[in-house]
Amino acid sequence: MPTAAEKRQTFRKLHENGCFIIPNPWDVGSARYLQGMGFKALASTSAGYALTIGLPDGAVNLETMLAHLQDLSAATDIPVNADFEGGFAHDPDGVAKNVARCVETGVAGLSIEDSTGDKANPLYDLDTAVARVRAARAAIDKAGGYTVFTGRAECFLVGRPDLDETIKRLKAYADAGADCLYAPGIRTREQIEAVVKAVAPKPVNLLMPANAGFTVADVTAMGVRRISVGGTLARVAWGAVIRSAKQMLDEGRFDDFATAAPHPDLMAFFRDDMKKRPS
Repeated sequence: MPTAAEKRQTFRKLHENGCFIIPNPWDVGSARYLQGMGFKALASTSAGYALTIGLPDGAVNLETMLAHLQDLSAATDIPVNADFEGGFAHDPDGVAKNVARCVETGVAGLSIEDSTGDKANPLYDLDTAVARVRAARAAIDKAGGYTVFTGRAECFLVGRPDLDETIKRLKAYADAGADCLYAPGIRTREQIEAVVKAVAPKPVNLLMPANAGFTVADVTAMGVRRISVGGTLARVAWGAVIRSAKQMLDEGRFDDFATAAPHPDLMAFFRDDMKKRPS
C-alpha cells in the first residue's frame, strides 16, 4: 500500500504532461472498482456522496466529509483528489484550518471553490477569494507541500458565465499558489483553449458532466491535463435505479433489470479485490 506521500508524488507527476481521466466515485465500493479498472487517480464528488446519505449537495458537514475522504484514501492504492467544496469556512483562517485537516485524511489533492452559497452574492469578491487560496496554499505548505491544490472559479456554475472574469480569477489563483486550475461549466473549444492558454504552464482540469462532443484525444489536443466527471457517474447509477423502480411501480414490469451488472461478475471482482486490501 503506497504511503500518502507516495500517492501525492504520483499525483503530481500525472499533471506534468499528457492528459488523464480522474473519475469520481461516491463510496468505497465504486472507488475500488474504478481503481480495479485501471484508472490512475480518483476524485471524490461532494454531490455523489451527499446523495448516498440522503442529502443534497452542499449539505454534508465538515466532520462527515472528512471521515468520507479518509475512508476513500485508506481504501485505495491510487491518489484521491478531494472535492473540498468551499473549504467549509468563509474566512481565510477557517479555510486554512480545515484544509490542514483535509490533508491529514491522506488525500493526494484537494480543490477549493470561490462560490459563497448565497444566491444574491454567489461569488466571493476577488480579494477575499485570493486570500482564501493563499490561506489554503499556506496550510498545504505547512503540512509538507506535496498535496496538489486546485483553485476553482465557479462563475459558470453560479449564473455568471463571463469568460473574462473566469480567466481573471483563475490567473489570480495561479499567482496565489494553486497548482491546478479549474473552471467547471466551460464547454466550448474556444472557452477551454482560452483558459488553458491563460494559466499556462499550470495544468487545467476540465469537467465533463455530459457528452460534449469531445473525445479524450480532442481535449488533450486543447492542452487540458486532467478530466473529471463530478457527480455524473453517481447520477448514471441513480438514473438506472429510478428507471427500474418506475417501471416496476408504473408498469409492473422488470425488463430494465436486463441492463444490470451481472451478480457473478461483481462478486468475483470484489472477492479478488478483498484479497488485495490492506489488513
